[in-house]
Amino acid sequence: MLARILQLPFMVILMGIGAAAMYLPAAHAAAIGDWPVMRVFALSGAIFLILTVMIGIATANRKIRSPARSHLLALVGTFTLLPLMLAVPVVEVLGDTSYFNAWFEMVSSLTTTGATLFEAERLPDSVHLWRAQVAWMGGFFVWVTAVAILAPMNLGGYEVLAPHEAGRGPMQSADVSWSSDGTTRLLRHATRLFPIYTGLTVTLWIALLIAGSPPLAALCHAMSTLSTSGITPLADFESAGAGIAGEVLICLFLVFALTRASFSVDLPGIGIRRLTRDPEFRIGLALVVAVPALLFLRHWFGALEVEEMGDIPAAGQALWGAIFTVMSFLTTTGFVSTSWSEAQNWSGLATPGLILMGLALVGGGVATTAGGVKLLRVYALYKHGAREMDKLVHPNSVGGSGSAARRLRREGAYVAWISFMLFGISMAVVTLALSAFGLSFQAATTVAVATLSTTGPVLNVTLIGEAPITYASLHDGAKLIAAFAMVVGRLETLALIALLNPEFWRR
Repeated sequence: MLARILQLPFMVILMGIGAAAMYLPAAHAAAIGDWPVMRVFALSGAIFLILTVMIGIATANRKIRSPARSHLLALVGTFTLLPLMLAVPVVEVLGDTSYFNAWFEMVSSLTTTGATLFEAERLPDSVHLWRAQVAWMGGFFVWVTAVAILAPMNLGGYEVLAPHEAGRGPMQSADVSWSSDGTTRLLRHATRLFPIYTGLTVTLWIALLIAGSPPLAALCHAMSTLSTSGITPLADFESAGAGIAGEVLICLFLVFALTRASFSVDLPGIGIRRLTRDPEFRIGLALVVAVPALLFLRHWFGALEVEEMGDIPAAGQALWGAIFTVMSFLTTTGFVSTSWSEAQNWSGLATPGLILMGLALVGGGVATTAGGVKLLRVYALYKHGAREMDKLVHPNSVGGSGSAARRLRREGAYVAWISFMLFGISMAVVTLALSAFGLSFQAATTVAVATLSTTGPVLNVTLIGEAPITYASLHDGAKLIAAFAMVVGRLETLALIALLNPEFWRR
């Protein structure tokens, strides 16, 4: 039976998983006595399960000529077409919204962006759970496909350290065993990573419950932390009820979005020692220390002017608010600390939203749920720059540290620079397209950063003149552009360009 399932197209399997997942919010609605919502999710799940079985029977004997092309196209289809199915119970439950808005909401959740069109009070609790669950599944999907699809093709950040060109990894070679067993490879990685991903989520959920969060808020925040989606069922994250203790717990679990060395079993080393040797973790830790320190000093001088230096508790809250918020936006999660506003009240100075936008653009680690440009590419450019500075002092010196380090400083830095340029071009194109629908330059740039970095809450904390905008206020055309920008940010432009490789389309 399992062998027959593995022969089905990738998208059909994902459809079945998505349909079966609708029964969790249905069970939640039944538990709280919300029977109309329960019926919508239960019937939607049953209808789409039947439809999946019918499509599976019709495509069971379909042969895949190019696994590389099929898997990359399946990634694009997952983030654009699968939300068409996931949006059905949302639009049926709300009743007073358009199907397009529900699709946008599901694209935002599945890509772990967390941009929402609806106020928290408007959505039933089970729909909040559905949004967080879809984002959680999207985060796990990113974990699996990063190591099972993108890594063999030297994409998604792996190209920085790979000996092959981006998009020309073993997946396109004559390795028939891998090509003919692609879905099995996905299943193998999924079965290995699912217990880790689920165990971390349940652990954080229980910890947040103990810290004082309501059950639904604790579950949604646990799912949103592991998926870095920043989705909350509350009007704002500050009212979660767990206080600083809950923020400390979330901050600890955000380490899994900084580097894959925190959860991957394929990397050398054990425990803390492996983390301390990981360049992504070191750069991320440096940013989490340096940026809050600079922000704290800025607020400290502001407090000096208003004679609030003696308020030590306010100073401590201001420092912690900066640490948590910086960590949250660096991992493209978007939670804002309850103490974030304390810094402004303490010093009288507002914190520039541009700093949070810059952190979101940098992003987290390769093969994690975080978006952005990725810390590994920043590290490659740093090593290249440091080597060039050494050559200015010692022109005849020869770089050591082995061939892998030299490749990182040369080819790795070159590919990392290309990724930066592609990200910049994508941001310019999205900004220009959004401007065509009446958005100001500041607003269009902020929306472009929020969507391409998959950090939807950036729009909520960034000051745009005197009239902050919301996703709900955007024109439908601007929403469509923002939705596809989320997909581009999740898949990365380099992976989409790989689809244009002529080798993908040769028989």
